Amino acid sequence: MSDSVNVPVEALHAYGVEALVTTGMTYSDACIVADKLVLADSWGTFTHGNKLLGGYLKRLEAGGTDPLGQAQVASEGPAWTIVDGGNAMGQIGCDFAMRKAIELADTAGVAYVGVRNTNHFGAAGVYPTMAAEANMIGIAMANDIPSVCAPGSRQAIMGTNPLAYAIPAGSHPPILLDIATSTVAGGKVYAATQRGETIPGDWVIDSDGRPTTDGSLYPLNAALAPMTGHKGYGIALLHEHLAGVLTGASIGWQVLNWIFDDQTKPTGHGAAFIVINPSAMSPLAKFHERVDGLIDEIHAAPTADGVESVLVPGEMEWQRRKIALAKGIELPPDVTAKLRKLDKRLGLKPDWLT
Repeated sequence: MSDSVNVPVEALHAYGVEALVTTGMTYSDACIVADKLVLADSWGTFTHGNKLLGGYLKRLEAGGTDPLGQAQVASEGPAWTIVDGGNAMGQIGCDFAMRKAIELADTAGVAYVGVRNTNHFGAAGVYPTMAAEANMIGIAMANDIPSVCAPGSRQAIMGTNPLAYAIPAGSHPPILLDIATSTVAGGKVYAATQRGETIPGDWVIDSDGRPTTDGSLYPLNAALAPMTGHKGYGIALLHEHLAGVLTGASIGWQVLNWIFDDQTKPTGHGAAFIVINPSAMSPLAKFHERVDGLIDEIHAAPTADGVESVLVPGEMEWQRRKIALAKGIELPPDVTAKLRKLDKRLGLKPDWLT
């Protein structure tokens, strides 16, 4: 396996753009996708950053994802919109949708925007972060091909159907949570398997409905366990309705696996975004003051031995990003191995990857 590599944020972004435009994608659209992938990497969420780039390019080159696809409004009302993602990269349609949700919430106070005919949208947290930058609360979710069992099932019933939210603060970075509704994201199982590691016993359920530590069984002969049992299953089912049923996207086993299924066919994913504008309900400064106060209260909570402070979601990610912007991103070996394999085909040969 390759060694880890340190790369400046700008250099990694430029490489992603250069790779994506080889498929015929426009420079502006390639920048949107690269923005999301680099943001995930700068948070340390390497399973959903540029490690995915090679797989994305395969779908773009095969025609299953349209490199020139454009999102557009399919139907709308005063506080809601349904977006057709144009079978473009998921980041393209979902960036469009979140911007639309922010625009609607600016006047309506609360907005829902759903997306159909889209693709794998990467790290869920990159979208509500856009709302937080606009001083609004953002929520994002998506559906996916079933890979997670339900309590008592012997096969997958729901997708990992992620949830992310961001809440703007005043003196603190935004609170940011990004989770799968499975015990762990599938990408972490793949990463552990590629490193030759066994996985924890609560990550995966085999075809007999029993826990296993053999990550190589996933996804063909095993399913992910739902987060906290019936609770994660129930939340995933809500996301299936908000992102799939309501939007007109594919649902359940109609959704194709963007990695393993026919690369020439659209995957049919759906996504949904909710934005709440605090300034429509109270002075923004007062809202920031209350969020900061709650964060400070959490920080002041008594801690267990060896723990310096209780954190709120997102603090570690924002700290990693601060370091990444100053000193570069330390890409782990499994990511650099993927990028080196990709570049053998593309021949872009950036200095930091050779």
